[in-house]
Amino acid sequence: VLKNCDELFEKDELSAVPDVGWPDCFNSGVFVFRPNDKTYNDIIQFAVQNGSFDGGDQGVLNMFFKDWRTADISRHLSFIYNMNANVTYTYQPAYKQFGKDVKVVHFLGPIKPWMHFYNSETGQVQSDSPHSQEHLQIWWDIFMKHVQPSLTEECKGIAGELSKLHLGPPGKPQRESSEMRRFSWERGQIDYMGEDAFSNIQKKLESSINGDKK
Repeated sequence: VLKNCDELFEKDELSAVPDVGWPDCFNSGVFVFRPNDKTYNDIIQFAVQNGSFDGGDQGVLNMFFKDWRTADISRHLSFIYNMNANVTYTYQPAYKQFGKDVKVVHFLGPIKPWMHFYNSETGQVQSDSPHSQEHLQIWWDIFMKHVQPSLTEECKGIAGELSKLHLGPPGKPQRESSEMRRFSWERGQIDYMGEDAFSNIQKKLESSINGDKK
C-alpha cells in the first residue's frame, strides 16, 4: 500500500479491480465487501458444491459474485487500487502517465518480494528486471524498517531466516542462510563473485570427496 485508500470504505459490496488477464473477472487481491456471517457461510457452501474454476479464491469469488461484470459499473475500481507490479514494463506509457496515482501494488505470481536477494550492506534488493526494481525496493524498505525488527529466530520458515538480516557497515557482509541462498538460486540470482564462486564450489566438492575417503 503506497497511499491512503480509506475512500474504499464508501464503496458497495462487491467492488474490485478488473483482472488484467481476463477483465470480465475481478482480481481478488483487493476488493470491498461487508463482513457478514451469512455471506461467509454461503460462500463456503458454494465452494464445497461448485469448486473453483481456477483452483483458488479468485475463481470462487467470481463465481459467487457472478453479477459483478454487469450489475453496476461503479463497483469496478480503478487500476490504481490493485496495480500489477509488472505493468511498469508491459504498459510503460500508461504507467508514466498514471503511475504517480497508484495506491496499491500487487506482486502477482509465485515469485514474491521476499524471494529476491537483499544486500544487507547496501540496503538494496536485486531484481531480475529494472522495471520491477522500484516497487521491490519500496517493499524491502518498509519491511526492514517496520516488520523485520519484530521477527525472531523462533519464527518458522522464511520468517525465521529473514529475522537474521541486519543492516551492516560496508566490508562486513553477512553469511546468507542456506534457505535464502536456495531462493536466490531458484531465481537465477547467483553470487558468482562471492559465496557461489567456482573456487568455493570446488573446495566444497574436494572437502566432501576427501572426507568420504577417511
